[in-house]
Amino acid sequence: MSETIRESLPVLFHRALSAAARASNLPTIEDATQGILTTAYSDLTLVRQRVAALSLFSSNETVADISSRNLVYLFVPYALAEVENRMRTTNPRERLERIGRAQTLLREFISRLEAYHIMSEKEKSLYEQKASDIKDPTKRREFKIKQYKAEKELKGRIEALQKRRHQIPATSEPSSDLELIASLLPSQMSAGTADEEDSDTEDILRETALLLLNLTYGQAQGQLESAEQELELLHNIPPSPSPQEDIRTGKVKEEDDMWKLDHPAPSGGPDNKGPLLDSSGKPLRPFTILPAGSTDRARLQAQVFRPDHRLPTMTVDEYLEIERQRGNIITGGGPQSEAKLTTDEQLQLDSEMDGTAFALPRAEEKRQKDEKWAQYKDTHPRGAGNTMNRG
Repeated sequence: MSETIRESLPVLFHRALSAAARASNLPTIEDATQGILTTAYSDLTLVRQRVAALSLFSSNETVADISSRNLVYLFVPYALAEVENRMRTTNPRERLERIGRAQTLLREFISRLEAYHIMSEKEKSLYEQKASDIKDPTKRREFKIKQYKAEKELKGRIEALQKRRHQIPATSEPSSDLELIASLLPSQMSAGTADEEDSDTEDILRETALLLLNLTYGQAQGQLESAEQELELLHNIPPSPSPQEDIRTGKVKEEDDMWKLDHPAPSGGPDNKGPLLDSSGKPLRPFTILPAGSTDRARLQAQVFRPDHRLPTMTVDEYLEIERQRGNIITGGGPQSEAKLTTDEQLQLDSEMDGTAFALPRAEEKRQKDEKWAQYKDTHPRGAGNTMNRG
């Protein structure tokens, strides 16, 4: 018996979910990512087989009959569909097969949740309707906002329950639903600890699992809608000719050219599609005049796909720094500025500090300032400068 078979079901499922969650944050095209996804897919397939062999779920039961520890295995088809969608494909036919398998898994997940009546009728009707079926753009936007708010509320309740279980720090946030699912499994390889066996913890675990099932139910419905749209695009792709057809076509054309006595004359024109003008200078077909230089042509070509507005050339912080250097930003003010001494008050205070090294020059500075102010008042009568508002 292999080492994988001897592993417990929670450990195997936790390892598969952790690998799939780690791959969701990596580039799909990388070989290393595909290796992680392949391992996760193999483990999830084994988990699915063992769950079926153990008969953890029965159509004769209700959700109340399922233990809190077994609720997590309802996510197995959903996790398998997530990994299936992330697998790399090389041609449209292979992608069609991947999407078909993912759709089957998602429908299995949705039908099982509906059979156990885990969602309320309100939540079920919210996600059963497709946004693409709503023709009015305003109503479609309102519908998507309503779904987004419902998902956000569920995520907030799940995060609050996880903090009560002391599973995550108050500032951390799971990067994907797969990490949330993995958090429902025992954190250690062995059987549960005394804390995990506590009845309050079991109640929190069960409530978290049910909320997460509601959340993934809506996301599975959205993935089914996206898969149908992608399938429609893939079916409309024209089939590419096989290599045998290309070789056969090339041989036939070569044989035709070999047995022809007179080859057709070149069609003319800069693009070999025929002359642009006739003998009298009249245009024979539409054409575009471009600069002769390759640099100008490249510049004009680069200007084709551009935004119709000017892009920013600096960040907001850089702009504010330039304005500050120009003196266009007023600093200070507020309670701190109000409590700070003015220049005259500070000068008065310094001149009164007898016995210090700077008291005498500060006193002289205050005397000169008072004298200049007295001279100014002698030569400028009060109100002489007010020539605008004389009343």
